Amino acid sequence: MRTERKPTRLDRVFARLDREPERPAHIGVPRMSRHRVVLFGATLAFYLAIVWAVLITSWLVRLDWQVMFFRPYQQWSEIHAFVDYYVVLGQRGPTAVMVAAWLGWRSWRQHTLRPLLALGVSLLLLNVTVGAAKYGMGRLGPHYATEIGSNEMWLGGDIFPSGHTANAVVTWGILAYLASTPRARRWLSALSAVTSLGVGLSTVYIGTHWLSDVLLGWVAGLLILLALPWFEPTIARAEARILALRARRRTRGGGTAAAGPLGRPVVLEPLADRAETAPEPVPAGRPAPRSPAYLAPGPHTTRAERSPVTPAGSRRPPHPERHPRGTTSVTRP
Repeated sequence: MRTERKPTRLDRVFARLDREPERPAHIGVPRMSRHRVVLFGATLAFYLAIVWAVLITSWLVRLDWQVMFFRPYQQWSEIHAFVDYYVVLGQRGPTAVMVAAWLGWRSWRQHTLRPLLALGVSLLLLNVTVGAAKYGMGRLGPHYATEIGSNEMWLGGDIFPSGHTANAVVTWGILAYLASTPRARRWLSALSAVTSLGVGLSTVYIGTHWLSDVLLGWVAGLLILLALPWFEPTIARAEARILALRARRRTRGGGTAAAGPLGRPVVLEPLADRAETAPEPVPAGRPAPRSPAYLAPGPHTTRAERSPVTPAGSRRPPHPERHPRGTTSVTRP
């Protein structure tokens, strides 16, 4: 008795990828619900609390200095090579290219621009909010600290909050935000949280950020993801305009091509004065006769009477006593 093989999870994944592209009308767009508003308010309060704790040089700043003097890169030097590679997961260029490639493929499969537009809006918010906070507070990093125990604020730095951590939260968290199923959203949320927190701790290990920088960067990225539903109407309008513009261009291009012929058609007529005769049979063993060469109308000269002519003139020097072949020359005395 033959039994069918039970499809594995990998088989189901490939079967889903092989389906025809369709627009995800069944996928619900996240809305700014009351629960999300409360979570956004609590996260914003935590953000302000971290900033205030650093400004007043509280216990958080003392913890920053203790971690810095601990020098994790010397205590666990065997993992230094791994951390150097792992911290790349928080850099803007590589992560944005990888995530944009995946979301671009999803946009093509699902016939929607929402994934790419959501990524663009999130990165724009990241540049505006985190960039303004960095240059506004001007905190120096551990390698450039000037006074032991100080918060190093307003000194022209740009590390507070941590850009690597915030970028990791937004770049990898957008995958969870755009997930099509609740289960995938939960798994991707946990994975992005662990990845971004690991990137932040990697910067602390190397010594480029304080511990409070990492905490504030993690909260700053979470604020952007929580605020994205407020921008969903803008994303929908932008998508509708882009698709409408593409449709108008296609219609305009098709109308121009079908407006009329590019030139007057040329009618080819057969030659009436040429009689079509059947070719004569050629006996075996005899080569086929060559067709006569076509000569332009007019008087023709023999080959001996012609002289090669180049753009510079004739290559044959003039000779007054030259006579064509077939004629008798006058005997010299």
